[in-house]
Amino acid sequence: MFARATSFALRGLRSSLKTPVRGLATRSSIQASHKFSTAFLGAAAVGTCAYLYTLSPNQLIQNEAAPLSGIKGTNSERTFIAVKPDGVQRGLVGEIISRFEKRGYKLVAMKVIVPSKALAKEHYADLSTKPFFGGLVEYMTNGQAPVVAMVWEGLDVIKQGRAMIGATNPLDANAGSIRGDHCISVGRNIIHGSDSYESATKEISLWFGKPGEIVNWTSALGGWIFANN
Repeated sequence: MFARATSFALRGLRSSLKTPVRGLATRSSIQASHKFSTAFLGAAAVGTCAYLYTLSPNQLIQNEAAPLSGIKGTNSERTFIAVKPDGVQRGLVGEIISRFEKRGYKLVAMKVIVPSKALAKEHYADLSTKPFFGGLVEYMTNGQAPVVAMVWEGLDVIKQGRAMIGATNPLDANAGSIRGDHCISVGRNIIHGSDSYESATKEISLWFGKPGEIVNWTSALGGWIFANN
């Protein structure tokens, strides 16, 4: 983005310097202008390359128009995580955030919301034929407690996020997982997490589709978390 804009501006400058002012330009002044423009272009190109060299691949991705769900398999990969009304009522929001932060993932979006029925139905569209669908939508939207919706970013965050959450049925969830430690009933399993890159893309777009709702920022700890030496 920076390089293209700089190149465009410099091409215009070079063009203007190459065009003599009728009746005023001399051969020596034109030659001087050509030398100046060539030197200026060379210096600008070196500066642009130096700037791009300082950026990590993930910063370059963010400076371009990356999808809301980031780039799969990179440090910019994102997942949608939601603490459901039962998790909010039980005061588990802080612990859930802490688990993702301690793992090394980066919070890039969060909101407290009572979703509309339309939003809940779209979010759970794959369950629309299940007998419990109506009750699930009502539970998520009745306002007895809000949903805390979040987007987390980091390498393999979708797969690792699901492992941290645990199996849908708490009876099958491993001890140490969020559901394994805090849940008993499948109908009150406190948290939702995207199960694939495709679902993350859909869910992030549904809940955080407006401009400015997701914040791109660079963690000072990134080099201590994502590295293969």
